[in-house]
Amino acid sequence: MASESALPTDKSSGVGDAGFQTEKILALAIAHFIHDVYSSFLAPLLPLLIEKLSMSLTQAGFLSTIMQIPALLNPYIGLLADRASVRYFVILAPAMTAVPMSLIGMAPSYGVLLILLFITGISVSVFHVPSPVMVADLSAARKGRGMSFYMTGGELARTVGPLVAVAAVSLFGLEDFYPVMIFGMLSSVWLYFKFRRVPVKQVSSTRKLSIPQTWRSLRHVLLPLTAILITRGFMHASLTAFLPTYIKMETGNLWLAGIALTLFEAAGVAGVLTAGSVSDGFGRRKTLLASLLGAPLFLFLFALTGGWLRVAALLVVGFTLLSTTPVMLALVQENARHSPAAANGLFMMISFIARSAVVVVVGFIADRIGLNATYLISAAMGLVGIPFVVMLPKK
Repeated sequence: MASESALPTDKSSGVGDAGFQTEKILALAIAHFIHDVYSSFLAPLLPLLIEKLSMSLTQAGFLSTIMQIPALLNPYIGLLADRASVRYFVILAPAMTAVPMSLIGMAPSYGVLLILLFITGISVSVFHVPSPVMVADLSAARKGRGMSFYMTGGELARTVGPLVAVAAVSLFGLEDFYPVMIFGMLSSVWLYFKFRRVPVKQVSSTRKLSIPQTWRSLRHVLLPLTAILITRGFMHASLTAFLPTYIKMETGNLWLAGIALTLFEAAGVAGVLTAGSVSDGFGRRKTLLASLLGAPLFLFLFALTGGWLRVAALLVVGFTLLSTTPVMLALVQENARHSPAAANGLFMMISFIARSAVVVVVGFIADRIGLNATYLISAAMGLVGIPFVVMLPKK
């Protein structure tokens, strides 16, 4: 294995910068940004696709579902990545996502559109399952910092992606904007030359765990994280899915509704960029505890106040709530010694199931008691997650 592992694995450096490969981690963050820009095309182009294909709202809603169904295969994609070089998955994924997403405007029928989105969903999993493993290997002892850099690329893509899609369609038209796929293809070529000589650490051939074995070896981490993802999910769903609707109902101003979501996401970018590095020195559990205490308290403040105080509370909620992901990714990678990609696949599958289920529950509650009361309940549910942080391993 000595010839395969050119990446530093020295743990003695503590939380210093020794072994932290900034250039390559930033390259993966940029690739994450480019990849996720393409995967965010569906939402802004959905009204045009509905009109072109005469879809019902039910059919339109199923498009997002079909794109996320491959997430259920994440553990098996991770298992495959553990048995091959993970870098090839990451290198190919931007092109694999760019091509079908750039062709959705040309889809002649609803069935073809479903096929394109399902292929995209597979590619999204192929990228997101193994790429944190590469980041962890390249980060040495500073895994939190590396995950922060990596996740910042994805968070920025959520903001920029819809603008890119709208600009491309405005310039070329819905059926003719496919040339934008070139940037994703060039990204894959760039990644190939960037990482072809970097033999990213592979799983030891002496012990390759199955999915059930991976779960059993990591359940002391994954069980508490599952509870945290569910309780945190109430706050996340109520804000990301319903914040514009809530502000529009409160103010009657659609412009303010859009600004509110932008501020929330922008604060989240700052949180993601900060939290991982902080957790390297402060500790994963302490950082998660601070985030999961701050987010509910300021969500209470957001729901119960108005004016600039509400704006300030929303910024703090965005910063604390969205900052937890790089910390949890670092936790999983630190404890997944034998099957890191499979472990990340399990974590992402759990996250997908929890997010999908909770958003339905939040919508059901909001239909019956209103969004303001739903925010209060979501904040209370966030506090329920705090005891599970204590159950996580200290190191």
